[in-house]
Order: sequence, then structure tokens, then C-alpha cells
Amino acid sequence: MNRQALIEGIWERDATTWTGSDEAHWLGWLDEPLHVQEGLDDVRRFAEALHDEVDDVVLCGMGGSSLAPEVLRRTFAVDWFHVLDTTHPRAIRALEEKLDPERTLFVSSSKSGTTLETRSHTDYFWEQTGKRAQQFCAVTDPGSELEHLARERGFRGVFLGEPSIGGRYSALSPFGIVPAVLMGVDAGRLLERAQEMREACRSGEGNPGYELGSRFGTGWQEGRDKICIGAASGDFGLWAEQLIAESTGKHGKGLVPAPGESPDGADRQAARAELPDPYALGAELFRWEFAIAVAGAYLEINPFDQPDVQAAKDKTNEVLATGKEPHLEPESSIDELLAQAQEGDYVCVQAFVDPSTDLDPLVARLRSDSGLVVTHGYGPRYMHSTGQLHKGGPNTGLFLQVIDDPGDELPIPGKPFGFRRLIRAQAAGDLETLKERGRRVARVRLEDL
Repeated sequence: MNRQALIEGIWERDATTWTGSDEAHWLGWLDEPLHVQEGLDDVRRFAEALHDEVDDVVLCGMGGSSLAPEVLRRTFAVDWFHVLDTTHPRAIRALEEKLDPERTLFVSSSKSGTTLETRSHTDYFWEQTGKRAQQFCAVTDPGSELEHLARERGFRGVFLGEPSIGGRYSALSPFGIVPAVLMGVDAGRLLERAQEMREACRSGEGNPGYELGSRFGTGWQEGRDKICIGAASGDFGLWAEQLIAESTGKHGKGLVPAPGESPDGADRQAARAELPDPYALGAELFRWEFAIAVAGAYLEINPFDQPDVQAAKDKTNEVLATGKEPHLEPESSIDELLAQAQEGDYVCVQAFVDPSTDLDPLVARLRSDSGLVVTHGYGPRYMHSTGQLHKGGPNTGLFLQVIDDPGDELPIPGKPFGFRRLIRAQAAGDLETLKERGRRVARVRLEDL
């Protein structure tokens, strides 16, 4: 593949660099480190005004709206900033117990403005705070339902994103930068590092984004489709998982992100985030975004669409529409699932459990028993992250769904269902979608492991 032509094609917004469809409409991320800097003073003033009024910040978001803030939170060790991207009733109750509702800012973050989980969290805390609009702000795209809701309710602030950026490419847009400012991070410094990397990614030689993406793409062509991301401060792999999986996992192709897995194996390649200091995160976010755009050209796919994500959402809505809580029973077993393994497969743990549950012992057991790469994620978070790869990527996954008892129902204002029924419907809908796609699946109870 011609290096110069590929780099120039990306910067010239040439859709034929990939598949010639709508790629040119989704390249706003190339310039966003410059554009978002222009509105930074407004965000800083908003944050400064909260200084004496707020002890905690809760970000309600999923996927692209939650993963970059979570990595920022971990990187800069901000323990009073909380990212809520679960529908598990026990987890929501546990968070609520930590908060003084009168001294908490709730950030409702959704590009589409219609994300079911985020809207449910927002409405729940709207009621719990006594509908105090001054304790809410929204980050969303212009004209979305969430923007209209925030204006109607009189939210303290509304920050608008750039519509030409998809969720997984939004880390250096208001969806990542507004949370960063609220954490007390020097967002200007973070963006300066991103801008330096942006300039480096324009060059023909020594282009860090191209080099990484070309390595991913060449490795994929050679059968090394598992990207084993080395451990890094802030759990960088949490964010990179979505970027890689949702961008490349489609039409039976895909790179499989595997944070923490050994790169030793014929189907694997090593990758590492270069983070000599916390603010280097700004540069790495851009480098990896550019790299995956490059890798998409090698895979000959559109890295900016997500054709298979909606299926599981639709199936969840079908389950909810029955008006009944789904009856989730074990299906197959771990041994039966692993007995179907073939060379080049991977195991994926999809855990619809309290996110405080330690999955490491299960992951270690599966790795030992199978000899395969093992990935894992908490539901429903992973449905907004790696779910596209699971349904649209190569049929090389062995999917183990883990469920627990979510506890008593927790009502969602204005909905005929609560969070307990929602998370169980999401588990039911996702497994059914995987089965419809001919994927190999099993479901087990946490207490039986």
C-alpha cells in the first residue's frame, strides 16, 4: 500500500481511501484538537463557577461518551469524578450512597441524545435531586433530543459536539474535553500534545499514526488479527478497545483488541501506548485514532460506520416490549463452549454483573483452559464498545455470557420498566443477537463459577 497516497488521502478527506461511501462525512476528528481549543475558556468558566458548590461529578454516558472520560479519570487519579455506564441496580445504588445529591453535578453525555441508558440515568437522578436543573449539564450534538431536554429543563450548561465525528473518535472533542476540565485537568496542555501529534501525522516519513496503523494492517493481512495492548497507566486499553473493535469489526473482518493479553502467538501482535507522563494521553488519543483510520484502508472497510450495533438494541427493545422480565437460564457450559474452539479463535467474557465484580480469576481460567486470547467486558458497556466486532467481525469468537442477580428493581421515571428489567433484557437481547449471527455462545450464572 502506497504510504504517501494513503496519508494524503486521509488528510484530503478522500472517501476512496477506504470504500468510497460516506467516510468523508466523518473526518471532523482530524481538526478537532484545534477547534475545541477555541471554546475552552467557556468550559473553564463553567467549571470554576462550580468550585464551591460541587463535591462530586457523575458522568452518565455509554461507549464513546464514557470510555475516554474513564481513562482520563484513572490517568489523573480523580476519585470524586464518577463514570456511570452500567444499568446494574446494585451499582447505581452503591454510587448513589456515596453522593450528597445537593452537592453533585450530573453530566448527561450522548452524541445522539437518545441513548437509552444515559437518558434513564439522567431521568433517575433528575427525580432524586428534586429536579434541580443547576446540578445538571449536557454534552450532546446540536439539535439532539438531549439538547432539547436540557434547554427545556434549564440545565446549568449545554456543550455541543461536532456532528462530523463519530462517538469512538470523540475523545478530543467536548465529549472528552468537558469532563477533563471538570476533573481539573489542564485541557489546554492535553490539546497541545494532541496538536503536536496531529502535525506529526501529516508527514510522509516518521509518521507515528501511519506507522502504528500500517503495522496493524500488515499484521492483519498476515493473520495476526489480535491486538495485544500492553498495560498502561489509566487503563488506556479500555478506550482503545472500542476504537479498534467498532472501527474494524465488520463484513466478517476485524482486528480483535485484547488488552493485557500476551502477544506471543501466531495470531497476535503487540501494541503499547506511549505514555511517559499523563499529558501524553492527548498525543496517544490522536495517534491511535489516525492509526485505526490507516488500518481501515488495509482491511478495505469503512472504519467510521457501525452497521451491526443497532441489532442488539432492537432485540433489547423487543424483550422490553413484552412487559415481562426475561427468564435468564444457563445455556450450554464453559466446557462445551471451549470444546468448539479452533486455532485462531478468541474467548470473550460478556459479564452482565455488578462492575465491581473481579473477572480476573475467570479470565485466567479460560486462558489456561483454552490457550486462546481472552477478552472481557461488562454489559451493557461492551455493547457500545466491542459489540460491533462481536456481531459483524469474523466468526472466531467464543462468547461466554455471565449473569448475576441484579437485586431489587430500581424504577426509571417515566418508563414501564426499571433498571433490573433493563439489564436483564439487554443480556437476553444480546445473546439472542449473537445466536442469530451464528456465533458460538454459552450463558452461566456468576454464583455457579
